[in-house]
Amino acid sequence: MFLRLVFLLLFGAISRLHAQEAFSDNLPTRADAKPGESTPESAWLDLRQNTPRHSTPQNAPPWVEAVTLFPAQGTGDTMPKTVFRIRVARPSQDYQVLLFRLFFDDKPGQQPELVAWDESGTHILRSGALGSGINLPASDSVMIPMTDTSSIDIEVPGDGKTVRAAYLDWMTSSGVVHPLNAEHRDVIPEPFSSMPPLHSPIQDTERFGTVIATLAAETIQIGTDIQQSAAFQFGVEAQPLAALLTFEIANPRIDAPPEIYLNGEDIGPVSLALPELADPGYRGEMEPLLSQMHFQYTGWLRAQKIVPVASLKAGTNDVIVVNGAGSGASAIRATQIQLKYLWDKTDYVLKTGD
Repeated sequence: MFLRLVFLLLFGAISRLHAQEAFSDNLPTRADAKPGESTPESAWLDLRQNTPRHSTPQNAPPWVEAVTLFPAQGTGDTMPKTVFRIRVARPSQDYQVLLFRLFFDDKPGQQPELVAWDESGTHILRSGALGSGINLPASDSVMIPMTDTSSIDIEVPGDGKTVRAAYLDWMTSSGVVHPLNAEHRDVIPEPFSSMPPLHSPIQDTERFGTVIATLAAETIQIGTDIQQSAAFQFGVEAQPLAALLTFEIANPRIDAPPEIYLNGEDIGPVSLALPELADPGYRGEMEPLLSQMHFQYTGWLRAQKIVPVASLKAGTNDVIVVNGAGSGASAIRATQIQLKYLWDKTDYVLKTGD
């Protein structure tokens, strides 16, 4: 059974009190499900304020009780904020944490924020500004404790038209093991991809004959020509056996990934680690006189490129990252290079000629 949702246009003001963040580790496991008990459906909420000609009322599972829109007034010198309020009822007492993934245009000064409330109007959680102000379509996730939460607000400066949609799903737990000597990463699991965020080491590191060096940890905007590219330099003491360039990219066009230039030579496009196509992060784009829809991914993806070692040289090397033709604007971050050298325990095979 699904509940039909309709936007109610209401006017109101919202208090700006600070709340203490809260979170519970007492999550149910998948094995906790009782025989015959159905798993709660996830929810996809279209929050766009346009009304397509052939649109129909959207469906949501029964635990999403209502979605309302509050164009709020600004106070003093503050920019007016629009508030989307989502009223939620837990499917059962076992479900205590909700994954809330918001899709929005990440404009500077208009970054959205999630606020969780209980029935008495007390803050349970305030997420802080989502995104990083990169002026690109984006998505961001927050885990919200739901033991006392009855509604979740999306507060966004302006008219709210930068907010596009939300994906909601209940969290369960499972036992996770990881190697003792592997880097520990705190990850909010996404339902369509298990790739963790890329971390860039502050200092160059060496392990098993492989050197990892950060070229730039910060976010850099890139476009489709050299004037809008990201340029890096790195030194090489001796030619490696293999080299790998890695970074994360926001809003890439999946069929036209960035091109890499090494020491003035075009060495080809990167490979993108794509999530499954059911991910709502894919956003279609149609262009005049073209019948094929192209897709951008409104989030961060891992990008990698094997660098031909013959193109590397001892001393300083130059790398340029430029977006693929027709891709528009993107941004990259956590750019790093890995150089693999002969190690005293390197595993290799010497093949003899026939």
